[in-house]
Order: sequence, then structure tokens, then C-alpha cells
Amino acid sequence: MLTRGYSQDPHKVLTDALFEEPYNQMVIVKDIDFFSLCEHHMLPFYGKAHVAYIPNGRITGLSKIARVVDIYSHRLQVQERMTQQIRECIQETLRPLGVMVVIEARHMCMQMRGVEKQNAITTTSDFCGAFNQAKTRQELMNLLRGE
Repeated sequence: MLTRGYSQDPHKVLTDALFEEPYNQMVIVKDIDFFSLCEHHMLPFYGKAHVAYIPNGRITGLSKIARVVDIYSHRLQVQERMTQQIRECIQETLRPLGVMVVIEARHMCMQMRGVEKQNAITTTSDFCGAFNQAKTRQELMNLLRGE
């Protein structure tokens, strides 16, 4: 179902696989495929989400990060809000030292109607904590590019 995300609790997903762990370096789950529906045009947008967090004594199962992306993407959405919701959920639930979410998406509302730009990609990001430091954000961006 395209809107099944409304019936799922992303916080519960994260806490179902919560582990005490002293690891405090960056954890990145990248290239998480997602499909969503634009709430303005009722047309799909799709792409990849990249999620990073720096644990503060607690980690979650890696697949749970992808499930959080899935839950928020399976709601009527705008990319900007989805980016914030994913970041806020991880921050509130895990209380890590920092979280950063980057989403790259293609919007059918731009490809099929209006400007009809087939290759346009929209990138959004949201971050907090340790990612407020430019050096930490740059480290993540380098890792996402494979550098």
C-alpha cells in the first residue's frame, strides 16, 4: 500500500533493535532506495536516502534505519519534510551525538508536467549535533562519494 507509513511507528522500529554499544564513530547507511508520493501533485518521487549517525552508547539494527526511511516515504510527502522527519526520529529515539540525512530524488511532477526536466535531481539535507561542524559534514559527503 502506497500510504502504509501512516500505520507504522518509526520510533518503535528503532527501539525494537536497540543495543548498548560504546562505539562512537560515524555509522552510515547509504543508497537506501525509496518511493514516495508528492502531496501536492499526487505523483511519485523516488531516489536514494543516505543516513548517518554518531552513536552515544546506543546503536540500532542497520535495517531499522532503512525501515524508518520506508515508513516516512510511504506517506503523502514533500522531500524537505521527509528529510527532517527521518533526522528527527533518529535523534529523538537514539539520542546520538549527531545525525545527518541526505536525500537525492527525481520528481515525476517535474518530469511529466510543468518544466518537463527529465534529468533534474533534487537534493535535501538535514543535520544536527556533531554534524553542525563543517569538518564532520564534509567527512560524510566524502564517504558518500566514495572518497
